Amino acid sequence: MSDYGHDLLFGSFITPTAQQPQQAVLLAQASERAGLDLATFQDHPYQPAFLDTWTLLSYAAARTSRIRLSANVINLPLRPPAVLARAAASLDLLSDGRVDLALGAGAFWDAIEAMGGRRHSPGEAVEALAEGIEVIRAVWDTQARGGVRVEGRHHRVVGAKRGPAPAHDIPIWVGALKPRMLRLVGRLADGWLPSLSYLGGVETIGRGNAVIDEAALAAGRQPADVRRLLNIGPRELDPAFLSELALAHGVSGFIVAGDDPRLIEHLGQEVAPEVRELVEAERLGVEPPPSADTAPTP
Repeated sequence: MSDYGHDLLFGSFITPTAQQPQQAVLLAQASERAGLDLATFQDHPYQPAFLDTWTLLSYAAARTSRIRLSANVINLPLRPPAVLARAAASLDLLSDGRVDLALGAGAFWDAIEAMGGRRHSPGEAVEALAEGIEVIRAVWDTQARGGVRVEGRHHRVVGAKRGPAPAHDIPIWVGALKPRMLRLVGRLADGWLPSLSYLGGVETIGRGNAVIDEAALAAGRQPADVRRLLNIGPRELDPAFLSELALAHGVSGFIVAGDDPRLIEHLGQEVAPEVRELVEAERLGVEPPPSADTAPTP
C-alpha cells in the first residue's frame, strides 16, 4: 500500500485548439461549474494549430473565479525559467492564488530547435530542468538576500532581482517517466505528473513511486512531500479503479483528457464524489457507501 494521505484533486486536460479559440476557455468554465479542482492545458509552443498556453491560462483565469489552472506540462526549453517564474507569480497574484506549475524537460526536439530552443540529450534535459526549478524558486523567494544567482550549465541567472512573490506557495509538478527524471522529482519537485497511456500500465506507477521515495529520503525529504498525479483517459473513469489507484498506488490527482463538456460534468458531478467517498471510507476504516452506476456519458 502506498497511500500518501493527500486530499484528492480532479481536473480536466484541455486541448488549446486555435481553430476554435474560445473552446478551451468554455471547457475551463465547464470544469469550474462541474466542481473540478483543476483545468489544465497542453503546452506545445511549436504547434501553430494550438493557442499559446500561457496566454490562454491568463485569459482563462480572467474568465473563471474558483478553479485552479495549470499547463500540462510547460515546455521549459522554450520558456526561460526566470521569465516563467515572474509570469507564474504575476498570474497567481491576479487570480487570487489559483496557479499551479507543471514542468516538462522537453520532447519533440526538432520542433523545439526550429523555434530557437536548444536541443538537449536526455541527461542534459534533466540537468536543465533541475537548474530551471532552482531559478524559479529563487525568483519567488523574496525573503532571501541579494539577487538570484544560479550559474548552471544550461541556465545562468546572475544578479536578477527577486520577486514578485506569488500569492500562495505554487507547487511545482514534473512530468517524468524515466529513472533520472523520477529521481529529480524525489529530490526537488512537489508532485509527479505522468500520463497513464505513456506509463504502459498501473504496475509502472509502483515502480516509479519507489524511485521517487528513495530519492526523496536520500535528499532529507519524506515520500509524502511529493504528490502523485495522473493524466488519464475517459475509459479510466471507474470509481473503483480510481479508488484503487489512490489507496494502493498513492495517486491523489486525476486529470482526465477529453474536450467534451458532458465528460467533464460526469467527472465532477458523479465520479469525483464517489471516489472521494470510497477513499475516505477506507482511510477511516468504515463501510463504504453503496456503489452507483457511474458509467461515462456517451
